[in-house]
Amino acid sequence: MEEKKAHIKKLDQNRYIIEKHGNMNVDGIIYVNDELFQILGTDESIKQVENVACLPGIVGASMAMPDIHWGYGFPIGGVAAFDVENGVISPGGVGYDINCGIRLLRSGLNVKEIKDKIKDIIDLLYINIPSGVGSHRKDLKLTKEELKKVLKKGARWAVENGFGEKEDLEYIEDRGEMEGADPGCVSDKAFERGKDQLGTVGSGNHFVEVGYISEIYDKDTAEMFGLFKNQITVMIHTGSRGFGYQVCDDYIREMIKASERYGIYLPDRQLCCAPIESPEGKRYFYAMVAAANYAFANRQIITHWVRETFEKIFRTSSKNLNLSLVYDVCHNIAKIEKHTIKEGKREKEMLVCVHRKGSTRSFGLGESVLPEKYRNIGQPVLIPGDMGRASYVLCGTKKAMEETFGSTCHGAGRILSRNQAIKASKGRSISKEMEEKGIIVKASSKTTLVEEMPEAYKDVSKVVQVVHNAGISRLVAKIIPLGCIKG
Repeated sequence: MEEKKAHIKKLDQNRYIIEKHGNMNVDGIIYVNDELFQILGTDESIKQVENVACLPGIVGASMAMPDIHWGYGFPIGGVAAFDVENGVISPGGVGYDINCGIRLLRSGLNVKEIKDKIKDIIDLLYINIPSGVGSHRKDLKLTKEELKKVLKKGARWAVENGFGEKEDLEYIEDRGEMEGADPGCVSDKAFERGKDQLGTVGSGNHFVEVGYISEIYDKDTAEMFGLFKNQITVMIHTGSRGFGYQVCDDYIREMIKASERYGIYLPDRQLCCAPIESPEGKRYFYAMVAAANYAFANRQIITHWVRETFEKIFRTSSKNLNLSLVYDVCHNIAKIEKHTIKEGKREKEMLVCVHRKGSTRSFGLGESVLPEKYRNIGQPVLIPGDMGRASYVLCGTKKAMEETFGSTCHGAGRILSRNQAIKASKGRSISKEMEEKGIIVKASSKTTLVEEMPEAYKDVSKVVQVVHNAGISRLVAKIIPLGCIKG
């Protein structure tokens, strides 16, 4: 750690800089306060920020958010942008769970109306939405040809097939349909894994959670997002399941060979990559977009089943319950975007490939890609915590556009590995502890609950305070969990 510290300096209360040295092409910037910085000595995530800075064509800085922790190649919580003409694209900068993301639904219900029904809601959600490793719905299996349509259309395919409303599409990043998908760049193995996993939560830290708004920090923005105090919300956290995992796995093998072919220096083999404009780079991008669209469709189908669950419990339509979409954001993705890059005293607009791995867009007001309703205020930013604490709604900012390629944190960030969490929880009943806090949790295995216990994560309130204080997203509302289903 002492060697690491030699090049690290505190910039201000919310940022540390890793000064350019060795093979680094740019500085590293970590958005973190003193307390959270101390945790970073326990893993290799700082070194990973440095390693990413060594990749060709990187612009600005190699960045990490306060939920930073060790990941495959890039740190989780990492942000890096590469010049489209001279830069690279890397599967490690996106992650295995392509377009893992968060969707927030609001309702017209308040916490008093739901308190005595929460157990019934969680029980029925658990029945309606499969969760766990390899989970699938028996009544939703797709042919390869139909799955190709999903990969092209994303959430639009789901809506066209009766899973939700057309209005939902307006409030999804990229309208739930990222351009550029090519099913021909996807392996047969990925198709096989993806054919019956749509509409499923999966394992690990994925969940469907019912909660309520406990605090409003910005009344005007909350009103624009349709949020009010004590309002019932539903948060959906999942991604592209085995399909996306297989796409990543396939292309890591291809990129290892490509890195050698193009003579790219890799400080870590896990950073394997290819030039963005190369045949290998394009193929990966087209396959990644296909997986991203799979994830959008997945969350859209789950939304439909959440609505069906509430309709059955409350014996009325989801429209009467005003169970509508606030927003849906990606947090494992690479996107081609136009940003203003500072080069000394000069600024220039540049087309870049922004890798966000465990990082969320935080676009400020005036951005044309945002829903019209949000353009005069900024993008909803959705930050889930662990199952025992809280989650947060924030808003994107102009400062994020200037400093972080319009990016912010994506969650709390692990501090214990899954094995460490299992050891730390010996002799405890996590489900009973949650129930004592007034939170009903259902999971496909006890191991999942142990691995996902609150102590395995940083305190999300401290993480969001950093991005709020740094001005790269601002606090709007706090959500307290009432119950959730997990893998």
